[in-house]
Amino acid sequence: MLSEFRSLYDLMNAFPSDYHCEQHLEKIRWNGYVFSPFDETSKVYKCKNGKYRCKNTGKYFSVKTGTMFDNTKVSLQKWFIAIWMVTSHKKGISSLQLSKDIHVTQKTAWFMLERIRRCFGSENNNELDGTVEVDETYIGGKNKNRHNSKKVKNAQGRSLKDKTPVVGMVAREGKLNAHKVSDTGIKTLTEQVVKFVKDTAQLYTDEWLGYNKVAKMYDHAFVNHGAHEYAIDDIYTNTIEGFWAGLKRGVLGIYHSWSKKHLQDYVDEFVFRYNTRSMADNDRFNLLLASSGVRTTYKELIHG
Repeated sequence: MLSEFRSLYDLMNAFPSDYHCEQHLEKIRWNGYVFSPFDETSKVYKCKNGKYRCKNTGKYFSVKTGTMFDNTKVSLQKWFIAIWMVTSHKKGISSLQLSKDIHVTQKTAWFMLERIRRCFGSENNNELDGTVEVDETYIGGKNKNRHNSKKVKNAQGRSLKDKTPVVGMVAREGKLNAHKVSDTGIKTLTEQVVKFVKDTAQLYTDEWLGYNKVAKMYDHAFVNHGAHEYAIDDIYTNTIEGFWAGLKRGVLGIYHSWSKKHLQDYVDEFVFRYNTRSMADNDRFNLLLASSGVRTTYKELIHG
């Protein structure tokens, strides 16, 4: 039976050592059936110090192999605290604050948070049906807040000169997807909608011409924001727009800024938080552990 915890205090009591963390991670990832990450068909031998050996390859591994915890020098207990803080805080936590809370350098805290974010993507690949709202937003700084020497010319409206477009779609009372895209033209928006939205869905958008093709493929209606039209009965995009507002507040309030290179990681974090909003903190924590099989190196984060 899995341990239950409702607070950081409970978490510390449930996992007083790395051994207890490893035991919990094994229950979450393997559920009593240990398999080799090198050959899932191979017989596995249990060795000392939490290690296992793959018979077919002769390689040794642990429950951390091939996960966000692979080759880490940070204790699993600190990792568990970091995961708890990221998943239980409604707006996330900065690398500076995390470094203070678990006594690591800010560089290490940043690396940990980025590894954690790479695992959030498991909740950003949902098939949507029913009433689905689709909208796009633009992430980037505001010209009016920049020093004159850094202002970008002709960067108003849908200009991509200093902003990155993100397309989002949400099933009302359901799950949400959001992805960084190269542009918001017809081809790109059509690909995104067709990839994630079932053809039986009722589609609501704004008046943007990029939705012209999907308007012919789906049962579609729109509101004309340009004419200050925001809702016609149940035709609106307020749900996805509310998500955009929360995402941008997170940029300003917690992270202050982010790079285009890592933008999708931050978007994944907020999508994960939205899609698990009805979960107990304990269940959300365990869900991320179950999705921890993504190993990211520092080199990949910096140069990838």
